[in-house]
Formats: sequence, structure tokens, C-alpha cells
Amino acid sequence: MAMVKPMATIIPILMTEHASQSALIKLLAFLSPAFPIGGFSYSHGLEKLVEDGTVHDPQSLQDWIEGILNYGAGRNDGILLKESFNATSAGDVGAVKELIELGLALQPSRERHLEASAQGTAFIQTVAAAWAPGEETPALDILAQLTDEASDTCVKSWPLPVAIGTASACHGISRHAVLAASLQAFVSNLISAAIRLVPLGQTDGQKVLARLEPVILKTAATIETLSLDDLGSATFLTDIASMDHETQYTRLFRS
Repeated sequence: MAMVKPMATIIPILMTEHASQSALIKLLAFLSPAFPIGGFSYSHGLEKLVEDGTVHDPQSLQDWIEGILNYGAGRNDGILLKESFNATSAGDVGAVKELIELGLALQPSRERHLEASAQGTAFIQTVAAAWAPGEETPALDILAQLTDEASDTCVKSWPLPVAIGTASACHGISRHAVLAASLQAFVSNLISAAIRLVPLGQTDGQKVLARLEPVILKTAATIETLSLDDLGSATFLTDIASMDHETQYTRLFRS
């Protein structure tokens, strides 16, 4: 059986928008599981939900992830990413800083705050250190202001969606493509955690990813119509699980 390839539905989006090969390569790098942000060490509360039996097979995993995409962090993070991309493209450093603060304040528990901030900070620091800026633009100026430790405007802690949106705007990546791709990467990381925790077989994990593909694309399209006024969450069991996870006796993951 053929494996579902990560980014399979994202590449056509990029190419139809005439994005450069350089932007495509950066997008694949930024959202690769190999990108050094430690995504493999976070479960988004899944470890607790597996322990109590809420998530126990492919279907319950799919239902849980779909709920997060529609009503939880998937939706909220997408809105933050989109708004960060727009603010960075416009050269509005004040708006980006407000989105950073908002993205951190929205986290419902200490561990989820760690999940968002540790990954986001590692992400933006890696991009700033490894990818040399190209032609000077207002977006690149924002990245320099917010990551230069000698600057008064340097930000020490970034939520991941704001980091992805800011970096993508700086490097010429399509907003539509990075929005869909970031949701796919988020889902893939949750499935990877479930493969180790439930446990699931690799093929079962890919089947869940394949079935969630239309949900990912629909969520991305919906987010394009939303604004900061639409932020909100109704994934209470996942939020509570992330709080309970802090005192879970046996743990493999940090959240």
C-alpha cells in the first residue's frame, strides 16, 4: 500500500500560484519533522487521553484531531498564523508583537504554553540563523528587529504559529500554502505521537492522515475568512487533559 506523502496536496497549491522553487524548498524545510524545534516531544494532551481510554484506536484518534482542527488549537493557530503573515507583510512590527503576546496568552495550561513557546522560539531562531535574508523588504526588517538580541525590540519567546507566519512572509512563501501546510504538519505530529502511544501501526497512522486531508483543506479555507474576532476554543477535554498531564505518573512526552 502506498504511503501518503506529507505535503502531497500542498505542492500543487504552490505551483499554481507560481511560487518560486526557493519558496517551496523553504516551506518543506520549515515544516519538516527534521526541523529542530523538538516537535516529537509534545503530544498536546494526547498522552493523558490515551491513558484514560478516550483515544484508543484509529477512529477515536481521527475524531479527536478533527475536533481540534474545527474547534481548538488548529483553528486558533491558523488564525494567528494568517494574521501574523499579514502584519509582517505590511511591515507592522507593533501588530506582530501584539500577536506574539496574544498567542502566548491563549494557551490553556502551563504545558501547552511550553509546547507553543519552546517550539516557536526555536523555530524563529533557527530561521533567523540559518537562512540569509534576500532582498530587503519591510517583512525582513521586522524579522531583524524582533530577533536581533542587541535590539530593544527583540522578542525572547514566540508562539509557534506567529513564528511560522512571520518567517513565511519574510521568505516569500505563499500564505495560502503555509496555512494548509502548517495544519498538515500539526496533524502529522499528533499522529506520530499516537503511533507511539496508542499504539498504532504506521499504515493505520497514514490512513488517519489521508482521511483528514479534506478536513485540513476545509479548515485552511475557512480560516482565510476569519479574523482575530473569531478566536475561541471549545476543546475542553483536551485542555483539561493537558492540565492533568502535568502530574501524570508515567510520561513520554512534555505535554
